[in-house]
Amino acid sequence: MIDRKIRHEIENALKRQPAVAIIGPRQVGKTTLAIDIAKDRNSLYLDLESYQDREKLADPIFFFEQYKDSLVILDEIHRMPELFQTLRGVIDKGRREGRRNGRFLILGSASIDLLKQSGETLAGRIGYIDMTPLTVSEISPDDIIKLWVRGGFPDSFLGLTDQDSFLIRRDFIKTYLEREIPQFGPRAPAETLERLWMMLAHCQGGMLNASNLASNLSVASRTVGSYVDLLVDLLLFRRLKPLHNNIGKRLVKTPKIYIRDSGLLHALLGIKDYNELAGHPVMGESWEGFVIENILSVAPIGTKASFYRTSAGAEIDLVLEMPAGKIWAIEIKSGIRAKPSKGFYNAIEDIGSDRNFIVYAGKDTYPIAENIEVIPLPNIMQLIEKE
Repeated sequence: MIDRKIRHEIENALKRQPAVAIIGPRQVGKTTLAIDIAKDRNSLYLDLESYQDREKLADPIFFFEQYKDSLVILDEIHRMPELFQTLRGVIDKGRREGRRNGRFLILGSASIDLLKQSGETLAGRIGYIDMTPLTVSEISPDDIIKLWVRGGFPDSFLGLTDQDSFLIRRDFIKTYLEREIPQFGPRAPAETLERLWMMLAHCQGGMLNASNLASNLSVASRTVGSYVDLLVDLLLFRRLKPLHNNIGKRLVKTPKIYIRDSGLLHALLGIKDYNELAGHPVMGESWEGFVIENILSVAPIGTKASFYRTSAGAEIDLVLEMPAGKIWAIEIKSGIRAKPSKGFYNAIEDIGSDRNFIVYAGKDTYPIAENIEVIPLPNIMQLIEKE
């Protein structure tokens, strides 16, 4: 079992709150981690995708009363969102009896229903933990390329061969298209959604143009927008917003779109190994998305992420507005050459960033200009964690 860094965060949250929700896409390892955390304490695991386990909760108040001294794990909570109202009463009763913390560990494969329901009924009673696929900080430095090619879903990363990993990801995509997405959003033909995913994969790191996508799919722009919203809520896609500063420049206002897991991106494009990736036009954008996801996995709570681009060509791939008020500008290069463009120099002057970095695929850290540092991905992640 790969040791996940958020384990300690979850355990600390259970000491503070009666309920903790672990939110992340399916097959990211939520259940494995939750059961491992619970093995050394009185606990009960309920899989709400199981009809038998759902039947146990026909009278949930009575059922939970029988396990008031146990940690109850509720997996796939979106199957029974009505439980949130019950949990509020159970938690409040437990608090009056001195059982204040560590009562429920809730697992959800999406942010939508989970955040909405718990936000309405469990305010002040629940802590949220985002669980991402594996990151660079959780693997051996020698496996960074492997992680980039295969992505961070544990089964894919640990596949015996590149071909096995690729097939695991293709099955994952098929499961989402045919089973998961219809649970959460408007029903649409799986073929239409697959075409949309393919088009978004080819647009990795590019501007989101719903009108063009809608025209190619023969659907309304509003429909494409709702599909993209759903994919973002399912934590599979990232919509990176542009930075809006009042600096008197003509700024790009359209968000950029990324498939969050590089392995899923490669599976959609038929890329099976590094050899195929190295010769593919998407290589640079793939590395860019990979770096962004890893950096944001360690960014402090409250960090605002965006990109910066003007009509005159000034551009920064990733801008981090830290909670303390500092601004970091990050340019991303997929090779071992780390020369920034003129547009990067112009952009950091525009926004007045405090620290500026070129994240590249090399291993050394060194300055290339005043207040501009070339740095490998693991090193900048360590710097951000120190913040």
